Amino acid sequence: MELYAQVLSYAIPGFALLMLIESIAARMMGMQVNYGMDTISSISSGLTNTLKSILGLTLIIVSYGWMVDHLALFQIESTVWLYVIAFIGIDFASYWSHRWNHTVNLFWNRHIVHHSSEEFNLACALRQTISTFVSIYFFLYIPLAIIGVPAEVIAITAPIHLFAQFWYHTRLVNKMGILEHIIVTPSHHRVHHGINPEYLDKNYAAIFIVWDKWFGTFQEELPDVPAVYGTKRPAHTWNPILINFMHVWLLIKDAWYTQSWWDKVRLFFMPTGWRPADVAARFPVESTPDVYQQQKYRPPASKLLLYWSWAQLLIHNVLLYYILVKIAAFPFIDVLLYSGFLMVSIFAYTTLMDRHWLAVPIEVLKCLMGAVLIYVMGGWFLLDEVLPGGTLIMIAYLAISLGVAVYNDRMREGGNERME
Repeated sequence: MELYAQVLSYAIPGFALLMLIESIAARMMGMQVNYGMDTISSISSGLTNTLKSILGLTLIIVSYGWMVDHLALFQIESTVWLYVIAFIGIDFASYWSHRWNHTVNLFWNRHIVHHSSEEFNLACALRQTISTFVSIYFFLYIPLAIIGVPAEVIAITAPIHLFAQFWYHTRLVNKMGILEHIIVTPSHHRVHHGINPEYLDKNYAAIFIVWDKWFGTFQEELPDVPAVYGTKRPAHTWNPILINFMHVWLLIKDAWYTQSWWDKVRLFFMPTGWRPADVAARFPVESTPDVYQQQKYRPPASKLLLYWSWAQLLIHNVLLYYILVKIAAFPFIDVLLYSGFLMVSIFAYTTLMDRHWLAVPIEVLKCLMGAVLIYVMGGWFLLDEVLPGGTLIMIAYLAISLGVAVYNDRMREGGNERME
């Protein structure tokens, strides 16, 4: 956990710099690739995923280390080629896990958040899941275990493989010549994120596009078919925590309401989007029948709300960065409490971005949590040792945050909020 937190403490500033460069470059090219609330939601999703990752809240059914110990037929010396083999093996496993996430109803819930943005930019790459509590694709790593690739090599290679998928989430880079035949490029991945009939469920590869070409899921970006981004059933929320569980909640409700016992079981394993006929008729779900008539989610927001949402994002990035660099100083229970507070806080401000009535009650809960943590610990998680008066700053932030939430809620109820 500490090593991963240290890696993230270096990766996060790099991601932020690249997103800033993309935004500046887009303006220079006369393009708009970012929409304020959408970008805030995307980065907030990245925060929630980071919190889940440092807590290690995923159950590993069979660890890779166990498989190597019990299945390895060879003992390979650590060389550069060993890392290359590991990288290719991870990429092959990634192709199939990604493909199944798209094609099996229950597994789609593990991935829906990544496709929930109706924009396509580097920020949307940060929309990563927090709903994966059980690792189910361990068997895809069995070939690597059999040939004896050590667990230490996988531990180093896997984060590199993940971070290498960040750069191609952009509209600014056109086709890349010969590389289009070898690796996943922005053009390939724009197709993957498109909900156009021509593009749906194509280009699953993470790094090497050859998997899609070999297994029949490749689609080239067509010059006369611009990709339309998002999901066929729009999320209609900026709250990344809600997005992470909205699909499985729909499946649970369908399983409850359908009259067929067979449908109650099979709907979880049917192709993505399938619903029992009786439930679909009684409880229709909004979808986008014609993607070219897509109405993007744009709830009205005042300048105050927009600027405050950016401020919240900055504050929470600082708070997250603090726990990443100080994680070795805290027992696990403190990390758990800190992360729990940040999760509730992210839920609160993204609900406020939706201008939903629930924003104030959640904000009150957040402030109560913060007050209790400060009282019990005698300060805000050793912050005063790093920043004199840090606890007072946190108290002031909680008070201001509650005040802004109440003010925006009154403006929402009054219907006289000045919109941007």
